[in-house]
Amino acid sequence: MKKIILLVIVLSASTAAIFAQQTKASKDSTKTTTKPVPQKKDWSKVDLSKRPADHFVIQYGYEGWSGAPDSIRTKGFGRHFNFYFMIDKPMKTDPHYSVAYGLGLGTDNIFFDKETVHLEATGNTLPFSDVSNGTHFNKFKLTTIFAEIPAEIRYYENPENKTTGWKAAIGVKAGLLLKGYTKGKDLLDASGNSVYGPTYIEKVSNKRFLNGTRLAVSGRVGYGFISLHGDYNILGVIKSGAGPTINAYSIGISIGGL
Repeated sequence: MKKIILLVIVLSASTAAIFAQQTKASKDSTKTTTKPVPQKKDWSKVDLSKRPADHFVIQYGYEGWSGAPDSIRTKGFGRHFNFYFMIDKPMKTDPHYSVAYGLGLGTDNIFFDKETVHLEATGNTLPFSDVSNGTHFNKFKLTTIFAEIPAEIRYYENPENKTTGWKAAIGVKAGLLLKGYTKGKDLLDASGNSVYGPTYIEKVSNKRFLNGTRLAVSGRVGYGFISLHGDYNILGVIKSGAGPTINAYSIGISIGGL
């Protein structure tokens, strides 16, 4: 009888010890590892001393006219070429954003299909003539050159290194007309025969009918050094009262800047 009681006591003690170990192991297994909460970066203390404060922006792409009547026949894709020197000023509280401004040139070229723009006219309105049934130039375009002041607000995904990450900008461009002229190349007769040869060029320069100021809204979005841009001139191409209300717009690629 004593042996049985001793065996029961030993088994009870062993069972209690095993249960205690299992309970402890179970509690240990339910413990969770607490990861440190990442601290929000204080962008106001980021060192931007190596970030370029000035740069060049080159833009090239398609140029078009909005609101032109059907009697004005443009041809193919117009072209624009813009070149700016800009200064970039990051905002102190959050350098993801910056203000940029600069100075440069904007050149627009609009091509016409057997139509002449008479900048040499002496009247009060700018004539557009259909010359498809008569003497006309094989190639004919209207070119305007503006001195421009662009200003924009920018966003950088990575303000410490502008060559990486997404970026965007929205702003305005104010311009002053420096020169306006038409250029015709290779004069053809009504039968399509060259009159003076394919190298013949005729230029007419006159700003009288063209709007001397330009104000355009602009936007850009891109990655690295390349971005897409779009501009819309809210002032007419032709002076008020000198012809139809036509607004210029452009879409193209920007290199540099953003």
